[in-house]
Amino acid sequence: MQALFGWHVRWPGAPARDSGHTIHVGSDDHYIALHRARGRLRRRRFRQGSAAQPYRRQVDDLDAVEAKVVAAGLTPFSMAITIRAAGSYFLSPDPDGIECEVVSYRRRGTNNR
Repeated sequence: MQALFGWHVRWPGAPARDSGHTIHVGSDDHYIALHRARGRLRRRRFRQGSAAQPYRRQVDDLDAVEAKVVAAGLTPFSMAITIRAAGSYFLSPDPDGIECEVVSYRRRGTNNR
C-alpha cells in the first residue's frame, strides 16, 4: 500500500488481540488499520466468509497506479470501464489475498480512462 499509493506508516503498531499485531498506514489525512492475526482469531470463520472485505481506493491517474501494481509484482485480473469511471482489480500480496480495486472517475467527454 505504501508503494502503490504513496502512503506511510502513521502508527508503528502494537500487540493486539490473540497475539496479533496492528499498524496504521495511510496519508496525513486518512489511514487504514492493518491487523495480522495469530492464534484462534486467524482460524476464525466469519459470517460473511472473511474478516476482510474488498478494499477500494479512488485515484486520479489509474494508469500510473496500475503500472505500480505491475511493478510490485502483482497482476491486475479485471478492468471495468463505464461512462463515469474506470477500475482495475488485483489481489493484495498478503497470504489472505484481499481483493483491491483502484478506480478513477472521469467527466463525460474526456479522453482519460
